[in-house]
Amino acid sequence: MSKTKDLTYEKAMAELQGIVTQMQEDEINVDELSEKAKRAAFLVKYCQDKLRKIEEEVSGLFEE
Repeated sequence: MSKTKDLTYEKAMAELQGIVTQMQEDEINVDELSEKAKRAAFLVKYCQDKLRKIEEEVSGLFEE
């Protein structure tokens, strides 16, 4: 599981969806839960930041 190197929006979303699926299907044991929750929080923030940056870039294109 990569931290940020080579992380793309698509990879982050796929990993996040995998974590959610594992949680829904009770595949994560108590020992892993904290780490998975922290990783999920990181991935959500990463995706939000990425989308915000793209939105600003696209808005800038139309303002010029």
